[in-house]
Amino acid sequence: MSFSADQTALLNAPLASAHVKSRKQGGRNVSYVEGWHAIAEANRIFGFGAWSRETVDLRCVSEKEREIGERKEPGFGVTYIARVRITVMAGDAPLIREGCGTGHGIDRDLGQAHESALKEAETDAMKRALMTFGNPFGLALYDKEQTNVERELPRATPAPAPAPALAPAEPAAVQSGAQLKLVADLKRQMNACRSGAEFVSLKGQAEFKRAFNGLPQHLQGEILRHGKDLLAKLGTPLTMAG
Repeated sequence: MSFSADQTALLNAPLASAHVKSRKQGGRNVSYVEGWHAIAEANRIFGFGAWSRETVDLRCVSEKEREIGERKEPGFGVTYIARVRITVMAGDAPLIREGCGTGHGIDRDLGQAHESALKEAETDAMKRALMTFGNPFGLALYDKEQTNVERELPRATPAPAPAPALAPAEPAAVQSGAQLKLVADLKRQMNACRSGAEFVSLKGQAEFKRAFNGLPQHLQGEILRHGKDLLAKLGTPLTMAG
């Protein structure tokens, strides 16, 4: 029972600070990742059809009338607790994790208060279960120092690049049309990588390799230079080889 090397690299990768949110709770700031992000990461790392979520317990533990807002309008406060089971395929074997969560709903309408509370409880429990798989799901936030949260560095203004040496002209058909569009698409995929691990995973994909190998030599060189510049920005001592 094991994940692939690419999946393991992604699960060990730091959590990008851009995905960390903060809210006030109990008089202090609490860091968290949003539920939609946890689902998107599960789809990206495990695969759309390789994981599932099941709510195995959902209970209302509190329902009270209460005043709402500064105008103290009549309303309701509701609290739910939930237990969610996450099943992930690790190779050919299922790997099961569970998490418990709590949700609170406050609304003038009792039904709306229940809906808000149960949704929040299910999402909280799901995130706690997924968190056990690694940093991308919020495990990094349980460390008070947050050493596995990747901070974004300010972008330096690049110095003007020297004029490139003139290369032998390629036939016009080679430098236009579908191939230039393909180069732009490969660069876009590379720029979407947020860490060296994601970059390694991308360049190892068969579709990416096939597209790269189908380009003429001078356009392959352009992709190689772009990849090395990207790795330098990510602070990863890797090369485009392999």
